[in-house]
Amino acid sequence: MRNLNLLLIAFMALAFLSSCSDDDPVVDTPITVDTPQPTENAALQAASLLLNSIGVDGGVPYDADNPALSFTAAQNVFIPSVIGIDYRVDRDVVPAGPTVRLPMFQGWETTPNGVRESYYVITEASDRELATELGVIFAPRMANAIGSGGESNSQWTEDGRLIFEGWVDFSPTRSLQPSEQDGLLSGFPPAEVIPGALASADWSSYVVLPGTDIVINAQIVANESGIHDRIPNPNGNSQADEDDLNNPNLGIGQATVVMQLLDGWHDGDPFYFHIVTDTSDPAPAAIELGVFAPKLANLPAFGVFPGGSMLPFSPTANGRTFDNGDGLGFQGLNTASLAERQVNDPTNTFPIDPSDERYSPMWDAHVTEFTIPEEDRPILTSFDMINDLLADGTLIPFRGNLNSAPLDNSLSSLLTATGAIINCPVISQPDASVIGTQIGFPRNQ
Repeated sequence: MRNLNLLLIAFMALAFLSSCSDDDPVVDTPITVDTPQPTENAALQAASLLLNSIGVDGGVPYDADNPALSFTAAQNVFIPSVIGIDYRVDRDVVPAGPTVRLPMFQGWETTPNGVRESYYVITEASDRELATELGVIFAPRMANAIGSGGESNSQWTEDGRLIFEGWVDFSPTRSLQPSEQDGLLSGFPPAEVIPGALASADWSSYVVLPGTDIVINAQIVANESGIHDRIPNPNGNSQADEDDLNNPNLGIGQATVVMQLLDGWHDGDPFYFHIVTDTSDPAPAAIELGVFAPKLANLPAFGVFPGGSMLPFSPTANGRTFDNGDGLGFQGLNTASLAERQVNDPTNTFPIDPSDERYSPMWDAHVTEFTIPEEDRPILTSFDMINDLLADGTLIPFRGNLNSAPLDNSLSSLLTATGAIINCPVISQPDASVIGTQIGFPRNQ
């Protein structure tokens, strides 16, 4: 993307310099147990420690044999441990839009001055048994990240908490300045971005569990520096007090957190609800309220690293910024860039969902660009549609893509990569009949 390499270097430096000062409250490193060698029951051991911590922290541990919620086919929820979802999409009624309430774990992150307490969510695991016990998505592709340099390691404390490599700073104030009109492009790529959260160079949300070859997708959502920007402000979309640890959507005493969902398209259908946790590039981090985590750029890219650890998805740089009455709404990184905070989602297009074991929560952004006037641009609803429009020239690979070589895989032979990696765990893709409802317990009590 245009200017993003310079931004990347600048923000890597900023992350290192600003994320942990001498004044940060840290504690002595918790005593760690001996790191066990991989065993047949390593997944069960890890699940037991993690679930026990939820109970200690005031939450209700997920029980795979007796889950608190059962979801209907119409609700199509991919994470069994979800505590509740608010499917209301009318922002005049619910300013944050749809949200999900997830179990939240307490752990520790490692700063240059010691370790400090943090809170995180787990949405996927590369081991089937662990995924079943925790009630998260089984995503075996994640294990291919081991050895790539894009993963991070962890340790257990004596009381069964995870200590992560690296840390996240939630204190920056997010800022995004859209670009001016440039031919068919407007708003995106942004002229200037400051992500609302910065990760240290050694932090990755692809975390290898101690003494195992199991990878979990663990995103820090809060620490003493503030909270994740996807935790909605109870007063609406204003950025005022967005890093307040007293936000009721951060339920520290209940071991739960409420996070704002984004919409998308998959296989011709909308309501592909997902969260954005962290990204390898500052621009999507600012646009989609994620953490800028540069280490993710080392993950093996789809179609490049043997086996791969991620999948391509396809945002468009210059989608339709208005609803023309066809009921499909608007779309595009330009639309999201022009909106204050995140009132409008980019509604990106995805090739598969978590019911397919080729799924990965890490997505390699392959951005497209329309060559036709805005009033003629359709909403991109599937990869088949994107491939057809690329073939007839209605779409081209975005001119800011770093990789000029197309993908060589069964999903597309015409897309090219931007080099931006986005962590987008998929929560649910419900039928239209579910929109406007609430299920389970979507709010902290």
